[in-house]
Amino acid sequence: MDLEKDGLPPYSAAPVAANDAPASAWNRRRILPRVRRLRLISLACLIALLVYTKCTRTRTPNPDTTVHGLSVKQLREDLSTCSKLHAKPIDPIGLGREKNSRYVDGQKPTLIRNATVWIGEPTAGKGYSWVTADVFIEHGLIKQVGKDIQLSETQPSHNVLVYDAAGRPLTSGIIDMHSHAGVHPLPTLHSNDDVSELSANIAPYVRSIHGIKPTDRHLQVIKSGGVTTSLVLPGSGNNIGGEAFVIKHAIGRGDGRNETSIADMIADRTWRYIKMAQGENPKHFHGKVGERGPVSRLGENWELRSAFEEAARLLRMQDDWCNAATTLGLNGVQTYLPFELKWELLVAVLRGQAQVHVHCYTIPDLEAFVDHTNEFNFSVRAFHHAHQAYLVPEILKRAWGGAPASALFADNMWYKAEAYLGSEYAGKYLHDNGLVPIYVSDNPVLNAQHLVLEAGKGYNYGLPYHVALAAVTTAPAERLGLGQRLGKVKPGFDADIVVWDSDPLSLGATPVQVWIDGAAQYEDPIELNKTLQGTLVPNEDLGKIVEDAVAVTGDIVFTGVSKTFLSIDMDEGTPAADSKTFNVAVSGGKITCIGQCHAKLKAAHKVIHLKHGVLTPAATAFGSTLGLNAIDSEQDTDNGAADSNGPSVFSRAVDGLALDTKKLRASHRYGITRAISAPKLSIGATHHGTSAAFLTGATAPGPAAIFAPDVAAHYTLDLSAKGGSGSPSVSAAVGRLRDRLLEAVAATSLEGPAVRPFSEAAFLRRVVAGEMPLAVTVHSADTIAALLRVKADVEKAPEVGSGRLRMVVVGGAEAHLLAPELAAAGVGVVLAPMLSYAVSWDQRRAMTGAPLTNGTAVDVLAGAGVLTAVGLEEDWVVRDLWLLAGIAYKNGEGRFSEEEALGLISRNVYKILGLEGPLDVEREHFVIHEGNPLEIGSRIKAVGGGTGKVDVY
Repeated sequence: MDLEKDGLPPYSAAPVAANDAPASAWNRRRILPRVRRLRLISLACLIALLVYTKCTRTRTPNPDTTVHGLSVKQLREDLSTCSKLHAKPIDPIGLGREKNSRYVDGQKPTLIRNATVWIGEPTAGKGYSWVTADVFIEHGLIKQVGKDIQLSETQPSHNVLVYDAAGRPLTSGIIDMHSHAGVHPLPTLHSNDDVSELSANIAPYVRSIHGIKPTDRHLQVIKSGGVTTSLVLPGSGNNIGGEAFVIKHAIGRGDGRNETSIADMIADRTWRYIKMAQGENPKHFHGKVGERGPVSRLGENWELRSAFEEAARLLRMQDDWCNAATTLGLNGVQTYLPFELKWELLVAVLRGQAQVHVHCYTIPDLEAFVDHTNEFNFSVRAFHHAHQAYLVPEILKRAWGGAPASALFADNMWYKAEAYLGSEYAGKYLHDNGLVPIYVSDNPVLNAQHLVLEAGKGYNYGLPYHVALAAVTTAPAERLGLGQRLGKVKPGFDADIVVWDSDPLSLGATPVQVWIDGAAQYEDPIELNKTLQGTLVPNEDLGKIVEDAVAVTGDIVFTGVSKTFLSIDMDEGTPAADSKTFNVAVSGGKITCIGQCHAKLKAAHKVIHLKHGVLTPAATAFGSTLGLNAIDSEQDTDNGAADSNGPSVFSRAVDGLALDTKKLRASHRYGITRAISAPKLSIGATHHGTSAAFLTGATAPGPAAIFAPDVAAHYTLDLSAKGGSGSPSVSAAVGRLRDRLLEAVAATSLEGPAVRPFSEAAFLRRVVAGEMPLAVTVHSADTIAALLRVKADVEKAPEVGSGRLRMVVVGGAEAHLLAPELAAAGVGVVLAPMLSYAVSWDQRRAMTGAPLTNGTAVDVLAGAGVLTAVGLEEDWVVRDLWLLAGIAYKNGEGRFSEEEALGLISRNVYKILGLEGPLDVEREHFVIHEGNPLEIGSRIKAVGGGTGKVDVY
């Protein structure tokens, strides 16, 4: 051995037998005298005795340590942790509690009398239904639910607050199972954004609770929509984003809490929750080629599997330690219990102690994650977004531990490639396949204040009524492991209660009072003046889905039309034979008769009988990127942004139109037969260039498809106007627009230089001459005031004379603050969105509606005489235009007639823009509905869109 050559002994040597010893060795052995040998042996014994005595003194057991020098106290704590590691949470019960853990002493009990209650589960002999009942709440809990509750002697009447619901609907609080409220406060400011920790792709160790800001005003706005509970998730920029927390929207003393504390907002700590994500977001937001991964779905799934394997390794080490400590005692382990803070939550997932919620859109993402659940034996509570889940219900059923729920938007899609294949009928298809649909907001992507509208739309798209209402109450409660405390109106449940002014799934439904943990949230809520019409009678016909149209060019007659809102004269002027309804005859895509239409009825190739048919003008989409974009985030499908290459370029939308897209087909299917779109400045809701007006049902941008090639000159003066467009500030952008307009005024004189016919200067000359409107995308009331000054400056120029600059405000979140001034200046407003929620700083003074504000912008503007229309801030809203008109009608307190509400999405658009021609073609642009389009539960049955045919559904 090499060690022996160096004169060092081997680590261990095998014994050598005497007869095997080399002769030379024995010959060299020296024989010591016997006396000397005895002396040496005695000395050795003495030394051994001294060493033994010393060792026994130093090795006296220390009661605070084991034989391995480990702390006994710590080992005992570790051993007690073993039992916790192997204890799986059980959904906490509600019944049997004396008080809610968040109850604050001194709060009086409350008796809610005369309510129409949705219990949240079937009642004996009635199934899911509304029942007339009183609700008694005490100590933050629901104590009794029943008719004519009598207070006992232990609850004298002077000690109980009594609220008369006056027959109005009462439900449990709405639950949002996907929100970023508090970690992304509104209005959005860079410094306040704490949604995602992007320093690492795998970040199970971060917690959303550390970013929740209880001072976020939008938490209160959300509550004003009846949302009492939210799961606040980290963002989706990481494959594993961190721990999530369920909060209640009661904050501070005014809401019945001890103080403004995040801890007081936590709904329950029985379960833990973790956010994971797959798909576009992690690979786009986190991955960077050559620096860090992942940059593909391949890399994402490796990172996930690697993380799970690391957690599984730690889990095995912990189990081995616990087994050894249990069977051998504390002296049988040589280390403390293995623990790594980085992985402890992921270990909890594998132990079934933490619920998994996964941002997951597409079939490959869904299937890959289902595979992960089976490889590492953990369950998923819900796939969030899950746009393609309805296509693969059997894949979801293969998940370990049972099929996850699908946390969905009702109809928000097309914003990126993985959202392109979504369907508004996804909730129904999932339910029909035995899976659980849940509607969520992803606040601030959608305004969670209107989460109940998502459920209403789900009902409209075919979900049974009670399933749609459960999708924002009982279903999320159960998936959060809180199904015995939240989501129902039963004894033992948390007293999270909402009394509504109308059926919660009806359009415009608004809370009149909200209780959280038994505390009323509003001392003097604003209540809309609405006639109580009772709860909805579920329409089972909505479950019959017809996705594809039948195009009819021949003669067709619709019977059973009970109401018409067209301005054309009825050809026969008399009702049909039943004396209550009309017949509507169509030929070649045009209405040829409204009335009895005897001759048309006899000659018709097809007769369609309607229940409660309604005939309306077709709607018009204004302010979106329809025709200029197919998938919002995909550059190849987009016309492009005006400021993407330095100073903004002024262009014509007509030169970039690309028709026959999925967006336009959906628009036409939902009764939007015409669109007016302008090139965008930077993002979809900004504009720069001239807008074009075209038919949504056209397949190619020929002369017949484009009925107004240059409608208005568009500019943007919202927050995006500074920086990216070449203007350093908002003031500079306003000044530049003023300069260009005044230059155009000067150029109208005889000495003015010639300009190219389709240049920006040429269009601005038309603007200052009053021949073309100036449409400005702007939200801030201060900037709108500056624009009114610009308008006055231009109109004072001698060259303009007595003419007026036709200005249109697009966006207008804060326009209500200048309603009288806008009316006096003759400036129209296209609200986009109609219901702003202060998502950006320049929208921070938006009106959110009752019970917080008296009306919204549409009410104030119309009340002041401002010509107002409703536009689209995003393309997916095409399906919702009729619903928005219905909300304006329902919550307008009589401000709008039905015809005027429909005008918000049709005739008013053309009046604001000065396009009178399109108002004269209602024989070709019409929609036939079954049911009132201003109510939930209406379906479009036929669309005439100026293409020579009528599409029948």
